[in-house]
Amino acid sequence: MHYRPELKGFLPFSLIDWPGKVSSVLFFSGCNFACPTCHNFELAKGGQNLPSLSWNEIYSSLRAKKKWLDGVVLTGGEVTLLPYLGEMCFELKKIGYGVKVDSNGFRPEIIEELLTKELVDLFAVDVKGPWEKYSKLVGKNIDPAEIAFKMKKIFSLASKNHDKFLFRLTKVPLLEEKDIEIVKKYLPKGFELILQEYKEPSEKNLIFK
Repeated sequence: MHYRPELKGFLPFSLIDWPGKVSSVLFFSGCNFACPTCHNFELAKGGQNLPSLSWNEIYSSLRAKKKWLDGVVLTGGEVTLLPYLGEMCFELKKIGYGVKVDSNGFRPEIIEELLTKELVDLFAVDVKGPWEKYSKLVGKNIDPAEIAFKMKKIFSLASKNHDKFLFRLTKVPLLEEKDIEIVKKYLPKGFELILQEYKEPSEKNLIFK
């Protein structure tokens, strides 16, 4: 590939980032949100203080580890911002890996394109909370109608591709139990909301190799 990915972290083996699979995890910088409770805040704000990793080296490592791994998880930050995301997924699929993408769902057109081209096997989409609380939850002024519109596009895709999506919510301090119940009602029929416990942000949260 003829580009330099904004690759900032590499976890060679994980048993928890893709349910039921052994995976490697690639961490990318940059995000369109600024969540005050972000677990990987250094990545989200651009990762300027973090060294960039060589895609060619990581790709070679992944080729060598193919017989021990089921797939590769692409996370961040927000990976749908990467202009080379489709090409990267293609390269990983070419050597036989499953691909999982973690996303905040704010760019449904990118998710639809990856889905249509069969470049991603699973999308894990974070639903932050009720639409009316999004601005506080993500640290940016977002019209509730806009996030509702975008997420409903994601839900529509999920309804037609049930095995390709899962939806998560982190129980951050700003959320109440009634908020979680509201989010559960947003989801398409047949989906359960995966609840994640909140962990205080720390510079030690992200593992780099």
